[in-house]
Amino acid sequence: MVGKHSQVISLSHPITPHIPLWPGDPPVTFEDVASLEKDGYFLRRFSLGEHSATHMNAPNSFYSDGISIDGYNPQDLVRSAVVIDVRSRTQSNSDYEISPQDIEDWECQHGMIEAGSVVLMYTGWQHRWHDPAAFFSQDAQGSHFPGIGEAAIGFLLTQRQIAGVGIDTHGVDPGQSNTFATNHAVLAGNGIVLECLTNLDLLPAKGSTLVIGVLALEGGSGSPASVMAFIP
Repeated sequence: MVGKHSQVISLSHPITPHIPLWPGDPPVTFEDVASLEKDGYFLRRFSLGEHSATHMNAPNSFYSDGISIDGYNPQDLVRSAVVIDVRSRTQSNSDYEISPQDIEDWECQHGMIEAGSVVLMYTGWQHRWHDPAAFFSQDAQGSHFPGIGEAAIGFLLTQRQIAGVGIDTHGVDPGQSNTFATNHAVLAGNGIVLECLTNLDLLPAKGSTLVIGVLALEGGSGSPASVMAFIP
């Protein structure tokens, strides 16, 4: 037992120079600064984009007057979570848009989503992480991966008053979106947007608690995140 919890599961991918990167984002780099042999201690510097690896977006990434990643209160980053498994719809349709029907189907089995929850969408894309080409499925039309449709996020925000959403793809918006409607809708209310999650298959449909750790980057548009799920 870990305190009052039976398990603690990391929902974050390890950060390496080989992770899938959004087209145009800077590479992940590590550089040795000090060595045990020369300096008596080991130290590196690292560089990566604010929206690389498992990460959280901040409102100022879409709104000029939005808060930055260092503007979130610590208590806002501890949230109940539900997991909606949509793999049956996404495996045959890389452009699938998660709909209100997917949410209603989940609620028929598990009950109404509680206000203040973070809703995590398990599309199965976490299993493509080590194959960047498959993770983005790019062609002349752009990237192809599933995401949360505009109707679904509207339902979750207005009818369920959720605190935010997360997904195991590189965007809560579908890969073919050019409006980023889901990001806009959630971040307009200083909500939580988590992308590139993993291990969603290890979580129960409801009952886990997320603890979201971000780097408090001054003025940051987002941050790589260490997301932990505490399971009762």
